Amino acid sequence: MAVVERAPTPDAGTGLSFSTSRFHAAAWRWHFYAGLYVVPFLLMLAITGAVMVFFTGFQTRLGPLVHVTPQAATLPVSVQAQAVMELRSQGALLEYMAPRAADQASWFTVARDGLTEAVAVDPYTARVLHLVNKEDTVFAWAQRIHGTLLIGDVGDRLIEIAAGFGVMMIVTGLYLWWPRGGTRWGQVLVPDLRLKGRLWWRSLHGSVGFWIGAVLLTFLLTGLSWSGIWGGKIVQPWGSFPAEKWGEALKSDATHASLNPKGQHEVPWGLEQTPLPASGSASAAVDVPSGQPVNVDAVVVLAKQLGFEGQYHVQWPQSESGVFTISADTMSGDLGNPTRDRTVHVDRYSGRVLAEVGFADYSMLAKGMAVGIALHQGDLGWWNAVLNLLFCAGVAFLCVSGMVMWWKRRPAGSGWRIVAPPVPRDLPFWKGGAVVMGAVALAFPLSGAVLAALLLLDWLVVSRLPVRVAS
Repeated sequence: MAVVERAPTPDAGTGLSFSTSRFHAAAWRWHFYAGLYVVPFLLMLAITGAVMVFFTGFQTRLGPLVHVTPQAATLPVSVQAQAVMELRSQGALLEYMAPRAADQASWFTVARDGLTEAVAVDPYTARVLHLVNKEDTVFAWAQRIHGTLLIGDVGDRLIEIAAGFGVMMIVTGLYLWWPRGGTRWGQVLVPDLRLKGRLWWRSLHGSVGFWIGAVLLTFLLTGLSWSGIWGGKIVQPWGSFPAEKWGEALKSDATHASLNPKGQHEVPWGLEQTPLPASGSASAAVDVPSGQPVNVDAVVVLAKQLGFEGQYHVQWPQSESGVFTISADTMSGDLGNPTRDRTVHVDRYSGRVLAEVGFADYSMLAKGMAVGIALHQGDLGWWNAVLNLLFCAGVAFLCVSGMVMWWKRRPAGSGWRIVAPPVPRDLPFWKGGAVVMGAVALAFPLSGAVLAALLLLDWLVVSRLPVRVAS
């Protein structure tokens, strides 16, 4: 049987009214219950997030950079691709990634025997330099754990619930630490390191949480944008680019999400659910260079004519009606500025540009997500990666300090049993709290359903358990 403490009477020196003190106790109880579920997930997200940020900020998603010795001219991309196919004759070419700089290798992605391999090639000699299983990199493993716990949709839903509860933790934590009753802002913004024991942990926990709360909220919302229910069924359809804007271009049955490597997200969020155009349309805007066959070399020349430079991707058509796709964006690590996102689709038969979309064409929601996700992933430069690593450390500290405070405050003799904060007695209806919790429940359906079940259990069972005063 769980042990609960009797609700403390308000301290006359705090300046809090009796009802305010009880509201404070109620917020504390909600904060505790949310943390009970969220902390393990939040700790996992902080650790795996730090791993991914390290690679996006200081290496590449495939590992260390592969350098080459620059020469007078590069070989045609088709010649480089041929070297790859000689090594992987049973594979299918998926994409070409142009080198970011003259001293870096080209990369090709090949699908074979159920695997997706990345192959580094010297663009000056067409010599294969390095092979990587894209599904077996440290980054890929961290990303899959971060998104699904390696258990597919079940893991996705569990993390989505945790993210929704995380929003509730931020709201209740803000309420708990907002200066009132004689508390000054300085006591919230700067921890009092002179304190000892649980009070030292409490002061540091509150200050760190107050400073990173807004960033954590942003990261939770951008992370939720990839979730199966809130992201995939509710928010992403609203923010996706409408393919109808491409006019007469034929639409295929495949969406842009089909261009993502297995288990990873490299297509911009605002395009994932948008149907791809199909080759064979009469619609045209730009042609590949006159007189050239429509192949990867012609598409690369077109890409340069269109202004693509540095690192960008060219994806091969994967069906009879498929298209060549030229893209550069922060989602795939090409750019450090999401406002330069650009995707172009080229007819595989005529070489004509069928459709093009850039950041300016995104909806307001998609623009916000493009910037938010770039910040989330640490794509904006080394400074972004450093700040994100510090943020991940701060989140991990909040998780650890929360557990330490619970351990230090538990009643004597309770051991490892879950001891919730006390149930406030004679609590009047708290309109503000009810509105906030209702809003969270409506905004995040999965979390709302679990919250309703938890509140019902709390009212029917936990609040009716015998009370024992902690010694």
